[in-house]
Amino acid sequence: MNQNLDSAERRLAAACLISFSCFFAAYMRMPIVPLLAASLGADPVQAGLINATFMITAALLSIPAGLVSDRLGRRPLLLGGLAVMSLSSFLLSRSHGLGQMAVVYLVFGAGLATFSPALMSYVADVTPAERLGHAYGRYTMALYCGMTLGPAAGGYVAALSGLQEVFVLVGALFLIMLLLACRYLPAPPLKPVTIRRKTSAGPALLLILKNRPFLACLLATLGCCLGYGMFVTFMPLYMKDMGMHTVQVGYVFTAQALANAVSRLPTGKLSDRISNKGGLIGSGLALFSLAMAALAVCRSVTALTLVAVVMGGGMGVAFTVICARIAELVPPQMRGLAVGCYNTCVYTGMMLSSVAMGPVIKLAGFAGAFVLNGMAGIVVLVLFTALYHRKRAGVAIGLTDHV
Repeated sequence: MNQNLDSAERRLAAACLISFSCFFAAYMRMPIVPLLAASLGADPVQAGLINATFMITAALLSIPAGLVSDRLGRRPLLLGGLAVMSLSSFLLSRSHGLGQMAVVYLVFGAGLATFSPALMSYVADVTPAERLGHAYGRYTMALYCGMTLGPAAGGYVAALSGLQEVFVLVGALFLIMLLLACRYLPAPPLKPVTIRRKTSAGPALLLILKNRPFLACLLATLGCCLGYGMFVTFMPLYMKDMGMHTVQVGYVFTAQALANAVSRLPTGKLSDRISNKGGLIGSGLALFSLAMAALAVCRSVTALTLVAVVMGGGMGVAFTVICARIAELVPPQMRGLAVGCYNTCVYTGMMLSSVAMGPVIKLAGFAGAFVLNGMAGIVVLVLFTALYHRKRAGVAIGLTDHV
């Protein structure tokens, strides 16, 4: 038992390191792609569309990629995704036209959609059920730290050595992580149920969509990412509109990111110790939604920073428990599909917010948009609570009862 636990700990540590490094590398590119597009003659609309192409592809392909990982195993998808992301980064460094950039970034989105559900599912595959909260607390903290630090590192490298050199470095990081994954992420042993029971794609998707707690977790993910998309896309413009400086924007974003990351590990440990995980998710959603609405009345950097801390903490609590709960709610042979659904909700929520909130801001201003997002979050909280705790008469909620 101790030997199995030590093996799981080593694999989890390797998965966390790979997750941090890959999302750090991926987000190094985020501020650089629009700059490279502009240097090739793109206007702001074209640059924004190119930067959004990978999210569109990732949203569309996450579910089928997760399903394939259930069929072929996590390792082929994980390694293949890393290889595609590395190749696309090297190709971006050699792009000389907007059309080339758009195509290569679509390829990157396919790589991300292949890699992310496979690695997230792998964490659950190698972790004992009673430690899932702890595992996902560590995993999502590593992932989010990479997302947070990546853009600043990308800007720093670009200032030192140039735009194209950033993509070369990113490609090299992905390649190193590919080699690390080959060495330290062996395929987990197949469980007997996984070998005996495989459901085809359509019935599998219908089966998990009948699971009300699982649907509630997807709804919470989508609702939270709608608000988070509003924050990351329009907060800089909101602060600029109030006459604040770029450095002050950085303070607010850093506070949000730190609270988000720091809250995840203790939340994961708490999730393993309590039975009311739905209440924990609901608490995180409530904090997040109230903080979103409160941004509308903040007029100083101090107030914005304090509210951003609350928002980041709420998001960290909700998402850590959601990830662990999704892994618990589905049988292992459908875990990749379930995680693919989760990733699709993340990317879709971010995209919808970026598209929909612009017109809302024109009509109601930034404050109105923040209040609307906060109210939407409360609606999502009510729907989540009703859906998560609702049971059909005589039928257990868990998917494993249907499989």
